[in-house]
Amino acid sequence: MAKKEKSGLEIIESPEALQQEFNKAEGFLKNNQKLLTIIGGGILAVVLGVVGYNYYTNSQDDEAQAAMFNAVYAFEADSLKQALNGTGGNEGLLAIADNYGSTKAGKLANFYAGVALVKQGKYDEAIEHLKDFSSDDLLVQARAYALIGDAYMEKKSVDDAISYYKKAADYKPNKTFTPIYLMKLANAYEVAKNNKEALEVYSDIITNYPESIEIGNAKKYKSKLEGTVGE
Repeated sequence: MAKKEKSGLEIIESPEALQQEFNKAEGFLKNNQKLLTIIGGGILAVVLGVVGYNYYTNSQDDEAQAAMFNAVYAFEADSLKQALNGTGGNEGLLAIADNYGSTKAGKLANFYAGVALVKQGKYDEAIEHLKDFSSDDLLVQARAYALIGDAYMEKKSVDDAISYYKKAADYKPNKTFTPIYLMKLANAYEVAKNNKEALEVYSDIITNYPESIEIGNAKKYKSKLEGTVGE
């Protein structure tokens, strides 16, 4: 007959059974001391690795922020080539994004580089850098999505533009900027001859953002489209 296993309740209520369980545990610890030491060492290595990585990324972020100063200054002065490539021994946005891409400042360098490249008409490079940018910021992340949409529109990749304008409009909606992205989305739908979808977006602006600066154009373009979709 198979040996019946003791239940948890039997172990707790029986001193003899409880002692047997302690003996089992003690034996396991003695027989597997080396294994447990290895496991413990592994956990310690992971913890130390995380701490070391955080220290490294923080120091890298400080370096990237310092390097960003001259590049952003050039960007604000509309000296796009200098901002992107650097000058006088100072790193430009492209080098900062490449060397410090895992840091917050490095990611921001990708955003600035993307904006500058869009202005220069280098849309493929702009898209690459803007896709490498990420942020929880209410305004900048949505702006990056919209800029990717703009770059795709310039490349005549309308379906891709629509996808990113949707992302921009859906990212943390707000009364100021969301209607702007919705207008871009509606325009892209019109270019793609998706007039019904464009009409729905104009209606969204009119209904949900009545105080937006885009409200006049939304009403005007909606009125023009209504006849084409049978309304």
